[in-house]
Amino acid sequence: MPQVFTIGEALIDFIPLEKGVPLKQVNSFEKAPGGAPANVACAVAKLGGKASFIGKLGEDAFGDFLVETMRGAGVDVSYVFRTSEANTALAFVSLTLDGNRDFSFYRNPSADLLLNDEEVAHVKFGVGDILHFCSVDLIEAPVKHAHRKAIRAVKENKGIVSFDPNVRLPLWGSSEDCRNTILEFLPKAHLIKISDEELSFITGITDEVEAIASLFQGDVEHVIYTRGAQGAVWHTKTDHVLVQGHAVSALDTTGAGDAFIGALLYQLHIRNLSIYDISCQEREEIIAFANIAAAITTTKQGAISALPSGGEVSEGLSKWTEG
Repeated sequence: MPQVFTIGEALIDFIPLEKGVPLKQVNSFEKAPGGAPANVACAVAKLGGKASFIGKLGEDAFGDFLVETMRGAGVDVSYVFRTSEANTALAFVSLTLDGNRDFSFYRNPSADLLLNDEEVAHVKFGVGDILHFCSVDLIEAPVKHAHRKAIRAVKENKGIVSFDPNVRLPLWGSSEDCRNTILEFLPKAHLIKISDEELSFITGITDEVEAIASLFQGDVEHVIYTRGAQGAVWHTKTDHVLVQGHAVSALDTTGAGDAFIGALLYQLHIRNLSIYDISCQEREEIIAFANIAAAITTTKQGAISALPSGGEVSEGLSKWTEG
């Protein structure tokens, strides 16, 4: 069976022990493993799927911690490269009372940015594998070229390419640099996951219908539009499927989007679906599963540690369906 690869950053999130105060007023933090691509790989593995992470970490204690965490979650870390040229990336987070976040990143540069295309050439992609990436590691650095090489290799093996822009403006020189780079990589993906907060920024279009339609360019076949507690809409070029979300008491939204796309890719993976042939019923079932995974994640602290198992999602599906 094909497996899910993710490429990009793995980093340390420092989560505040106080909520409802700005980052400058936070006095104490708790260390937590993070980084969207690493989170997604762990989400797939914790659900029971086969996942592999491609990235680079520093030869430091934080890098050791991340490797051990991903391995402990069931992720293949064979393609995690190490370097003494830069440290593992850090991100300090502040949380509002409703669980939303503000980030401050320390990575100038960090080890993840030094992953290069020669290292990616060692990755053995199989027929039908899935590759998922985000925009954080698409800044002008060797890792950007590593992404291009990985995308080409997966397509050569008739695999699926998934892209979650996951906009983090503080990491970019300007908002235009971020937007233009995302627009460069969007047509390379078969599947796009985009949030309601990102849609108008990325497309420059305020009308939701027009904005989503504008994303269908290049190789794009599917657009999954997430709307938080209001659920998600899975668009194709000809139709769409809407599945409502679930209202929960959110403790921390860190990793919820990664849990969602990880659960969605897990379902594509275990069902061994072709990107060109996914029925409305399959899309509805997959989104329902992903919505539950994301909702469960918001009720726990942190990212990887909050990701649910397959059993937890199945239990949630039964509970919320009956409700």
